[in-house]
Amino acid sequence: MKTILFSLPGNQELTELLAEKMKAEIGECTIRKFPDGESYTRILSDVKDKCVVMVCTLHEPDEKLLPLYFLSHTAKSLGAMCTCLVAPYLAYMRQDKVFDEGEGVTSSFFGKLISGFADSITTIDPHLHRIHMLGEVYNIPKRVIHAADEISKYIKKNIHNPVLIGPDSESEQWVSDVAKKAGVPFTVLQKVRHGDRDVEVSVPDVDKYKEATPVLVDDIISTARTMIETTEHLKSTGMKPAICIGIHAVFSGNAYQDLWDAYVEDIITCNTIPHQSNKIDLSDVIAKEVKELMHHI
Repeated sequence: MKTILFSLPGNQELTELLAEKMKAEIGECTIRKFPDGESYTRILSDVKDKCVVMVCTLHEPDEKLLPLYFLSHTAKSLGAMCTCLVAPYLAYMRQDKVFDEGEGVTSSFFGKLISGFADSITTIDPHLHRIHMLGEVYNIPKRVIHAADEISKYIKKNIHNPVLIGPDSESEQWVSDVAKKAGVPFTVLQKVRHGDRDVEVSVPDVDKYKEATPVLVDDIISTARTMIETTEHLKSTGMKPAICIGIHAVFSGNAYQDLWDAYVEDIITCNTIPHQSNKIDLSDVIAKEVKELMHHI
C-alpha cells in the first residue's frame, strides 16, 4: 500500500523528515478559513487506495481539530484506504477524572472524537496519570513512543560529566530510567521539614557532584516552575548551572524566557512541538513505529 503524508499547518518540518525516512510522498492540501471563521479543506493530491498519514501535533488543539477532522473525512471520500494520525503531543490528557461536580472527563471525550475519524494514532509520551494505558480512551490501533532512549543518547553524546537531577521522589522512576540508559548517575532532591513552613531542600551527596553538569529532565515543560525552583536549589548548593531537557515544549506564557532567566546553561527539547529549543529529533523512531502500525490496520 502506498503512503502519502499530509502536514497540518505548523508541522511541515517533521512531515518532511518523516517522508524522507518512510520513503513516502508529501501530499498537497489547502487548509484555510472562510471570512466567517469556518474551516476550508481541500486535498490536491491523489489519495485513492493510499494510506494517508496526517501529521499534526495537538498543542493548542482546539484550532487544529476541525481541519484534521475534515482532512480525514475528505481523504476517505476520495478513496483513501486509511487515515493515520501522527500526533507527537497529545492534548486533553490531564482531565482524566471528575475533580469538581459538573465537570466531564474530557480526556475520554477527546479520545472518542479522534477514534471516530482516524484509523490509528501514534504519539509520544502522553501525560498518563490516572489513565494507565492509552487504550483506555482510544479504541483504535495505537503506538506510544517513549523518548527516553533518544534523550539518553543525546546526553551521552553531548553533555560532559552529567548527573541527572530529579526535583522530587515522584520523578525518580522517570529520571532513573533515562540515567540508566545513558549510563550516568542520578540523584533526587530531598526535602527535610523542620516545621510547618520551614522546608529545606538539599542535594544528597552534593560534594560528589560539585564538578558534574546537572541535567534536569521532565516530560512536559509548561510553566517551568518546577525546573526554575530546582535550579535555585542547585545554585544554593554551589553546583554548576543546569541543562534542562523536556520532551514537550509547551512553554505557556513567558515560561521559556523565565527558565532562561534562571540558573541554566541550556534548554533542550524534543521535536514533538515545533520550538526554537528543539534539538532532539524523534523522526527516526516515529517513522519506524508508523510503518509497523500501518501493517496492522
